[in-house]
Amino acid sequence: MSENSEQEKARRARLRWINLGEAIAIAALVVSGLGLWHEWRKDETPSGPATVVEKREAIPLTLRAKALDDGRALEIAPIENSHALQSLTVRIEGAEPIEIGSDGQLDAGAVEAALPDRSRASKGRQSMPARIETRYVEMGKDKTVSGTYRLTYRWEGGGLFGGRSLRLVSLSR
Repeated sequence: MSENSEQEKARRARLRWINLGEAIAIAALVVSGLGLWHEWRKDETPSGPATVVEKREAIPLTLRAKALDDGRALEIAPIENSHALQSLTVRIEGAEPIEIGSDGQLDAGAVEAALPDRSRASKGRQSMPARIETRYVEMGKDKTVSGTYRLTYRWEGGGLFGGRSLRLVSLSR
């Protein structure tokens, strides 16, 4: 019987180890299942909307001008293509504001009417400060901005019988 009892003890020890191994395997399976459930649950309840496209930052409005029709008009436009002009208002000191539409064309006659009389006697290229208030659209939002620019002009013509006329040259910051 002693051999049987020793064999029985050995068999029970092996069964105990098998049961312990099975218990460890089941515990590992439970931990894996909990980890999987946690990851799956995290995808189901997102913390916020996912950003698909990088957001663009607003770009400050800067204007440029191009002389048209030998200086009889000045086309004022934004440098950045993403800005769409709605209206421009040019303010020259001591004169009524000049309203310009979305086409951005400043007429030389309107500037000539706004100039003080003392500047008409001067010759050559001259410049003066002009305050420009702009309404524009950027990224679907209406915005308003104003800034001071230098409006450069020159007088043309004159002589014995001819009158002088103003020609716009440029607009600079």
